[in-house]
Amino acid sequence: MKKKSKKSKDFNINQKSFFFEDYLETNKKNKFLQKNNLFQDRIYILFFLFFSLILIFSIRIVHVSLNKIEIFSQENSFKKFVLMRRDIVDRNGTLISRNIKSFHAAVDPKLIVNKENFMIKLRLIFPEIPIKEIEKKLQKNKYFYIKKRINQNEKEKLWKMGEKGVIFEPFQTRIYTHSNLFSHIIGQVDYDNYGISGIEKFFDKELKKKEHIDKPFELTLDTNIQHLVSKELNLALKTFEAPGGAALLMNVENGEILSLVSLPDFNINVRNDLSDKKYMNKITKGVYELGSIFKTFTIALALENNIVKPQTVIKNIPKSLKCSNHDISDIKDFPKNLTVEDILIRSSNIGTLLIARKIGEDKYKRFINDTGLLKVPKIQLQEVGSPIKFNWNKCKLETVSYGHGITTTPLQATTIYAALANGGKLIEPSLIKKNKIKEFKKIVSSETSKNIIDILRKVVTHNEGTAHLADKSGYYVGGKTGTSQNYKNKNENLNTFISIFPSHKPKYALLVMLENPQVAKNLTYDYRGVRIKAFRNEAGWNTVYVAGKIIERIGPILAIKNKDFNNQYVVEKTD
Repeated sequence: MKKKSKKSKDFNINQKSFFFEDYLETNKKNKFLQKNNLFQDRIYILFFLFFSLILIFSIRIVHVSLNKIEIFSQENSFKKFVLMRRDIVDRNGTLISRNIKSFHAAVDPKLIVNKENFMIKLRLIFPEIPIKEIEKKLQKNKYFYIKKRINQNEKEKLWKMGEKGVIFEPFQTRIYTHSNLFSHIIGQVDYDNYGISGIEKFFDKELKKKEHIDKPFELTLDTNIQHLVSKELNLALKTFEAPGGAALLMNVENGEILSLVSLPDFNINVRNDLSDKKYMNKITKGVYELGSIFKTFTIALALENNIVKPQTVIKNIPKSLKCSNHDISDIKDFPKNLTVEDILIRSSNIGTLLIARKIGEDKYKRFINDTGLLKVPKIQLQEVGSPIKFNWNKCKLETVSYGHGITTTPLQATTIYAALANGGKLIEPSLIKKNKIKEFKKIVSSETSKNIIDILRKVVTHNEGTAHLADKSGYYVGGKTGTSQNYKNKNENLNTFISIFPSHKPKYALLVMLENPQVAKNLTYDYRGVRIKAFRNEAGWNTVYVAGKIIERIGPILAIKNKDFNNQYVVEKTD
């Protein structure tokens, strides 16, 4: 029994030891397995991340390879360029004004590694820039502009510097392809693309309409004609030593303006101070006494009211007469008896005055009111002048009859000549094409219009006419001269000539005006087949001469010298 219990005791001891040892070993194995599993999880996560990156890069590479690579060029840079203003073009589609992508050059000093080297390079590109100011700005380490509105050449030079700190800020700028040519018509825009003058201002909203942004804004102007008129007028300023001048070409049937030139002009791509009055638009804003131009209105009014006929003789015309405190006379001696048409052909002040007295003040007032001579002109520009108001006091009728003591703009005067040439229809001048002509007012009958056209033609062709130098073969020019004093400075002349052509079927009215021209001592005229030197300073010897030159240059473009066109009419005989 003792042996048995001893064995049992030994067994129990051994059993206890067995279970204890087994537990420890199992516990160690579990810990090892846990660590091993954690290590494997981390490997899986890293593998997953690595695989994801490879997948992302692979997708990106495939995407790039399947898409067309765009090389930087001027063409590509405009693909995302959204216009803020419409193009402006002439009647033939020739570009006049357009928005383009431009840049301001700025500097972030924090990105400039070697500021001293940067300043040396900058001096070479912009020697006119105040370097000391730039150096101060660099030291402040604040973002600033080197130059605004840089051109392409300047941009390329700055880019070649290779400086990360030079930043090009894109913006839209307006360019004018013909610089000075349309300066008084097109106008300008400010830095924010808002119109501030000319067509740009008058049609500011229209030019920014998104629904029409890709459709060019078409004007009535003709770039080729504008260039030729400007060239001849600039030459005239030199020839006659005139400080300023202007010209206007208008279609008498619909009022479309094909050319409007005012000199001196200016480059509208450059922002300069234009406060000097010499730069104003003389055609629409200038207000002048136009002199004998008004005699045509007086004669037309007398014919319209059946007071006289073209061949009616005005007898006993004095050489001078006194009207209130004024002594009125003619520059030249005329016969005592002159027909109505001779009075206009020879440009007699006294003869015109006597006819005006037959018309009477009431009818003359009505005519001036109906024609709008003393009103602000209607045109698609805000740069318009307001004729000086005057009272119908003593002798006003007489002086107004020959263009003294009354002011108007060249635009309004030309518009009335257009009406007298088109059958009496007072049309509204326009710088934009219109599908329909608005209702017009009749200021004279078709018969009066025909009579006036015939007389104006004789002013050019008659031996006693004042506008012979405008008689260019094949163009059938008619017109009237006007020589007056500057109402602000009586020592200065204003010489004007308004012509219509071709006179057998008038289509155009042309005004030419010169401010205070001088006798062209070096100019030789071909006057009725005789070569003579200049010796007089009236409109017949300068503005008429210039108008003739202009008509010769623009005639082929206007196609008025076409043989098929002219063969429809009987070639008129000249006196």
